[in-house]
Amino acid sequence: MNFMFLGQDYGWGHGPGMMDWGFGMGWLGLVMMGVLGVLVIAAIILLIRWLVTSGSSRGRDSKAEDSALEILKKRYARGEINREEFEEKKRGLS
Repeated sequence: MNFMFLGQDYGWGHGPGMMDWGFGMGWLGLVMMGVLGVLVIAAIILLIRWLVTSGSSRGRDSKAEDSALEILKKRYARGEINREEFEEKKRGLS
C-alpha cells in the first residue's frame, strides 16, 4: 500500500518524518525535551552548589565550637566542673 503526500511516495510505515507533521507527539515531545533540559541544568546547578557548600568547613566548624563552648558553660553552671577546669577547657577549645 503506497501513500502519496505532497508529491512524495511513502511506503507502509514510512511517513513524512518523526514529527508526524505536528499531529502526533511532536509538540508534546518538544515541550518534554524543554522540561528535561531545564531539569538537567537545575540538577547541575544544585550539584555545584552542594559541592561548594560541603567543601567549606568554616560554617560547620564554627557551629561545632559554639556547641562545645555552650556545653562547657552548662557544665560549669551546673557545678560539674570548677572555675580552673572551665578556663583550661575553654583555652583548649580556642
